[in-house]
Amino acid sequence: MTFPALTAFYGSLLALIYVGLSGWVVAGRLSSDTLHGDGGDNRLLKRIRVHGNFAEYVPFTLLLIGLYEAGGGSAATARILLIVLVVARLLHPVGMLAPKSSPQQFACRGGGIIATLLVLAVAAILLLARAA
Repeated sequence: MTFPALTAFYGSLLALIYVGLSGWVVAGRLSSDTLHGDGGDNRLLKRIRVHGNFAEYVPFTLLLIGLYEAGGGSAATARILLIVLVVARLLHPVGMLAPKSSPQQFACRGGGIIATLLVLAVAAILLLARAA
């Protein structure tokens, strides 16, 4: 087993994005004077969900890609999955802030989560194939 350097690098980038999203939620809480929950503020709710969605999907996806990479999987495949994951996680918040039912919401929010789920599924299948 080798050190998953690609996953470590892109995981670090994703961690910085997560820190940025966390700061964005904190700023929303401060500006709306809301200590817990969303206080009925729809904009804060969107920020919280973007942050939560990131926290729900990224760690597990990184774990699978890291195991694939460390187990001798293709570096090119791991890099592609990681790049798609980063782009998907950057698109998602843009779509969350877009007007309802707009092309931007569909492309960014929908595209971001679909790409995230595809990366997760592909990483799981690749890891299963390597382990079998």
